Amino acid sequence: MSAGSEKNTSTISRRARCVRWVTAWYLNLFDLDSLVVATVRKRLDFLMGMAPVAWGVRVKKDSVAGLYAEWLTPADAPQDKLLLYWHGGAYVMGSCKSHRPFVSHIARQAGVRALLPEYRLGPEHPFPAAVEDSVNVYRALLQQGYKPGNIVVGGDSAGGGLAVAMLLSLRDAGEPMPGAVILLSPWLDLSGQGESMITRADRDPWFHAEHLAKITRHYCDAVELTNALVSPVFADATGLPQTLIQVGNDELLLSDSERFAENIRTGGGQVEVDVWPHMWHVWQMFIGLMPESRRAVDKLGAYIRKTIV
Repeated sequence: MSAGSEKNTSTISRRARCVRWVTAWYLNLFDLDSLVVATVRKRLDFLMGMAPVAWGVRVKKDSVAGLYAEWLTPADAPQDKLLLYWHGGAYVMGSCKSHRPFVSHIARQAGVRALLPEYRLGPEHPFPAAVEDSVNVYRALLQQGYKPGNIVVGGDSAGGGLAVAMLLSLRDAGEPMPGAVILLSPWLDLSGQGESMITRADRDPWFHAEHLAKITRHYCDAVELTNALVSPVFADATGLPQTLIQVGNDELLLSDSERFAENIRTGGGQVEVDVWPHMWHVWQMFIGLMPESRRAVDKLGAYIRKTIV
């Protein structure tokens, strides 16, 4: 377990056990074998959109770089600091509705505004559409007057992979980097070569390796699976901002985080990998239902405040 990991390594709360079981049961209804995209989108929005927005956080609709987006603004948040957050959903689902409640809690805990854009999804808009959208949104924010060092970029699952792809694209174009990055259970190897795809196969309550392989077909062609902008574990991570990665010890994607963190270290960067025992994919989203989620979001907020506020 990496330094900085959750200290309580022996227990899982009763609430977490319940959430783990219920969500695993619900996700079985998604039928990832056939993957009817319209259906899984509605079910994810329904499951995660039931939660309320964090107390005191205002929601404002907007269009940024031609994309629908929402501003989530806590009371007394400074106008010049920002969390740019990319939602997860395997590049085929996810929206403001599914992620608005969760991201509002991060914003409130950090005391900064958050921008939650809806990037183009596959299969209607395959790679590199989402990457192009992410770069365009970041550039639009700089044009609005935000300083790069006052922006934290974040994302969960596919949104974490998209956040990194955006950074790699900006770096290669010689453009300024944001101040920091937070990655939550990031999906960083769509080719599925990490060892945790095997070692966590019987521990991940949400996914099976064969499901992930089928989902990738809706985002990119097989020949692109090892493209660094699709699977950043294959990227040179030199020059990326300071990074916090939170990942569950029971999830198939654990190796993605560990391998990418090593890439950052090899490139001379700063990275903290926070591995949480007994936790599954993006458990942080269940804030309000289980204490492990609250503690994880508390840490995310503290990290953001430390880096830009």
